Amino acid sequence: MFQNIPKVKLGIVAVSRDCFPESLSVNRRKALVEAYKAKYGETDIYECPVCIVESEIHMVQALEDVKKAGCNALVVYLGNFGPEISETLLAKHFDGPKMFVAAAEESGDSLVGGRGDAYCGMLNASYNLKLRNVRAYIPEYPVGTAEECADMIHEFLPVARAAVGLSSLKIISFGPRPLNFLACNAPIKQLYNLGVEIEENSELDLFESFNKHEKDARIPEVVADMEKELGTGNQKPEILPKLAQYELTLLDWVEQHKGYREYVAIAGKCWPAFQTQFGFVPCYVNSRLTGRGIPVSCEVDVYGALSEFIGTCVSEDVVTLLDINNTVPADMYKESIQGKFNYTQKDTFMGFHCGNTCSSKLSSCSMKYQMIMARTLPEEVTQGTLEGDIIPGDITFFRLQSTADAKLRAYVAQGEVLPVATKSFGGIGIFAIPEMGRFYRHVLIEGNYPHHGAVAFGHFGKSLYEVFKLIGVDTAEIGFNQPKGMLYPSENPFA
Repeated sequence: MFQNIPKVKLGIVAVSRDCFPESLSVNRRKALVEAYKAKYGETDIYECPVCIVESEIHMVQALEDVKKAGCNALVVYLGNFGPEISETLLAKHFDGPKMFVAAAEESGDSLVGGRGDAYCGMLNASYNLKLRNVRAYIPEYPVGTAEECADMIHEFLPVARAAVGLSSLKIISFGPRPLNFLACNAPIKQLYNLGVEIEENSELDLFESFNKHEKDARIPEVVADMEKELGTGNQKPEILPKLAQYELTLLDWVEQHKGYREYVAIAGKCWPAFQTQFGFVPCYVNSRLTGRGIPVSCEVDVYGALSEFIGTCVSEDVVTLLDINNTVPADMYKESIQGKFNYTQKDTFMGFHCGNTCSSKLSSCSMKYQMIMARTLPEEVTQGTLEGDIIPGDITFFRLQSTADAKLRAYVAQGEVLPVATKSFGGIGIFAIPEMGRFYRHVLIEGNYPHHGAVAFGHFGKSLYEVFKLIGVDTAEIGFNQPKGMLYPSENPFA
């Protein structure tokens, strides 16, 4: 388990309208908690025993109780119709992500004295949440049995984990974006709106700190760990001491600069002067930190680092950041994909970066030099990339971005990495996303997204979509790979 993402403890508070039997909410809450613990364990849920919330006084009591219990996420459970004022005040004053869920009726034999009408109450709850400008997670169909509501609550966990993480995240950046990389330059105002802090530093400050670590006594230990990780892929052993020195520089910087924030992501510089001054490229170190749950984006891509952190919280796994890079050649498609996988050539592309993908997400890896940079620089100063084909399997490609006018937008697309050799260099894979061609044109290009996309290893589209909604991205600004027959707003219907 990563140390750089939060652990969520859910507080569940049942509410009751005073003209309905309180016992409905009491008994249904108990059944819900029992169902949750039976299926998912007891570690991440707390049942508020203080009271059933019927009034504002009860609301204050319940709020204090879940705070005292250390809950950082809240479940408001409508065991019956519910008190729309008190229940939404509870959500308003709880400092953390919250969800609303409601009880279905149990039996046709209890629809007189035992009818709860939570189906109706959820409508009033949603209306009152909007009146109070409170964002809450409401499942697709938020009314269910104890077992169904338990599943809904469990699906809320990754969403809550990302929201809690963002509320205590600091992004540490070094240097301005490289020349000709305006695509990665975005207004930081939305970071503050999300509750994220950013510390912008000069790469000269980083260089000074790096030099002060030159004879750090910990370097041999880090080198040994790198050698163990690389194994037979350790083709540039002479560069490992400098890479270890740089890794220690970043880790010490994080500890000394994260301040009051609990979680950190880094937006690092890697060119054009980095190689000649530091004497290497930082890709492998970036991959190692990302592998520990501290995402490091390339080319000072602040929103790329932010996206990676969200993906780490949602998936509880290693992520990566890749260029949506190049097409799959027709001969390669015909040889290795056509007839073997249900994708057109336009559904496929290659995701690539120089060498920042963690070794655990590569089929095999080798330490190399950066071929593109070596076209204009001495090869020896471009060493430090981790090359290899990305492991095949399910992926989610996504990004959260601020536009030039400081408006938040995002995209999410699920697909897979195909088990096909790339015949290329860098950290690279052949990606297949249904209807990628249309998605590329009408979301990525039309939405003015940069070429960097975050990659989570697995299908997490549902959770990521809910995260983006919960943090305030307008649903009209969340793009996805729409199926055939579902036109994008900018798509020509006659094409």
